[in-house]
Amino acid sequence: MTERAFQVDLRGVVDLLSRHLYSSPRVYLRELLQNGVDAVTARRAGEPGAPARIHVETPEHTGDGTLRVHDTGVGLTEPQVHELLATIGRSGKRDELGYARHEFLGQFGIGLLSGFLVADEIEVHTRSAHGGPTVRWVGHADGRYLVELAAQERGEVGTTVILRPRRDAEEWFGTHTVTELARHYGALLPVELRVGDTLLTEEGPPWSRPHPTPARRRAALGDYCRTLFGFTPLDVIDLEVAEAGLRGVAFVLPHPANPTVRATHRVYLKRMLLADNVADLLPDWAFFVRCVVDTEELRPTASREALYEDDLLGHVRETLGDQVRDWLVTLAHSDTEALRRFLRLHHVGVKALAVHDDAMLDLVHRWLEFETSSGAMTLAEFSRRHPEARYTPDVDEFRRLSAVAAAQGVGLVNAGYVYDAEIIARLGDREPAAALRPLDPGELTTRFGVLESETELRLRGFLRTAERALDPLGCAVALRSYAPASLPALYLTSRAAEHRAELAESRIEADPLWADVLGALEPALAADRPRLVLNHANPLTRRITTLTDPDLVTLAVQALYGQALLHGRHPLRPADTAVLNRSFLGLLDWAAPADPEERK
Repeated sequence: MTERAFQVDLRGVVDLLSRHLYSSPRVYLRELLQNGVDAVTARRAGEPGAPARIHVETPEHTGDGTLRVHDTGVGLTEPQVHELLATIGRSGKRDELGYARHEFLGQFGIGLLSGFLVADEIEVHTRSAHGGPTVRWVGHADGRYLVELAAQERGEVGTTVILRPRRDAEEWFGTHTVTELARHYGALLPVELRVGDTLLTEEGPPWSRPHPTPARRRAALGDYCRTLFGFTPLDVIDLEVAEAGLRGVAFVLPHPANPTVRATHRVYLKRMLLADNVADLLPDWAFFVRCVVDTEELRPTASREALYEDDLLGHVRETLGDQVRDWLVTLAHSDTEALRRFLRLHHVGVKALAVHDDAMLDLVHRWLEFETSSGAMTLAEFSRRHPEARYTPDVDEFRRLSAVAAAQGVGLVNAGYVYDAEIIARLGDREPAAALRPLDPGELTTRFGVLESETELRLRGFLRTAERALDPLGCAVALRSYAPASLPALYLTSRAAEHRAELAESRIEADPLWADVLGALEPALAADRPRLVLNHANPLTRRITTLTDPDLVTLAVQALYGQALLHGRHPLRPADTAVLNRSFLGLLDWAAPADPEERK
């Protein structure tokens, strides 16, 4: 059996890189800058005082239609050129130059191949810091390469990469485009980076620059945020994770953010821009910040456009989340007005965190305002005012019952928005004595005033007629006196009654066998029926109770039933719609009786 080596189709590899690995040909310049920075790093490891420069010349500068990238790095000898530049997938800098992988930006041995995204030929002139002549290497996209001594010695140690654009890639070689790409990727690099005569590298990351006062630093970072993201931050949070060699800042958004849209962040790797749309750097709940960070140890994916998901990234995510959380806790103690402004904008993110974090739960309890029957207020304040308060996890139920509950002295909290019910449940688990109980609408009737026995006796006939009018609809009738007096009737259904209604609907739609099973459960719930509670304190309702015509009482009660359903935003069944229409038309017919002559 004979072992054979894999044959690599370089054109296929280049097609793979361009179509499936890199998102755009624009990354060719980033990869060339990366190679240059790694070469400078390697040289300075043994020669600390060596120059650290990368100089890019566009066709406008060279005059011969080529783009050239010069670096003052370690360079390569002729054997290294054969071994490294013609080998795909090996991290040659690590294996051959003898340095640990994390010292370098490149890790996959494919950076130079990105040049084939925009050119059919790559030419390299390199002179090693370890001595020897200048070597010329020429690689072609079809897999051929040439190595020879250069006809002209390179003036200094280092490497020059030369690209001649393909006809379909000339747009990537314009001076303006190259300058913007080099600034985009390399503005923070710890080398002198120039395109032509334009210096692009800055004096270090903005968050690491010295400032005379904290206020001046915050103003400078605010300017940086406006330039980078287009908004003035509500606040700036310093970030640091020593284990990942990570430092940076988080900018708090000054406007509400959509919690369903994943936040993305700008990430540098050893001060080379990795990407400006990196997700998963922070927990999902921290969607109200945009981060800019530089890291030494986090691993990039092969495309160098995202971070590799591993234990270190998970630790970084958790630590950065803790630092954003600590900022909120500190704000609660140092600047409560700023905290209130923040909560008005980003309450959803804080509530998401409070679901599993005790410190955030305390913050929400003390500072975040909820919608209540007494107006907007914190849960802590509401609990003090209403020792026996209730909550409802349904927004529509809160809207139809809050005024009634408040009039009966029952405090009601709207817990129908995202995370509200979970937060209230967690608060109850921590402090059972101050727990809010869910509202069962049926219990409100126990708070309503009962009629005097004489009045109740007088209206017994009316109630029997009203009961017969609504019995086919599965609704009971009660007559009480309650506030607000402007409300003529209220449709109330207990949780058990709601369950019974759902059971009945399911039985109708189910197959015969399952319908029999559901039918066996109904007797246990038969006593729980929705109830139309007529308000004797309302003038219209009192007038209706004095009617003596049974047919007219039926129409009036059915009209009140329909009005109560609509007012409470309850779903209308076909039978409810039919009764509502019939009562409306019947009352119109009663109010405008036909002419006797027309009936003949």
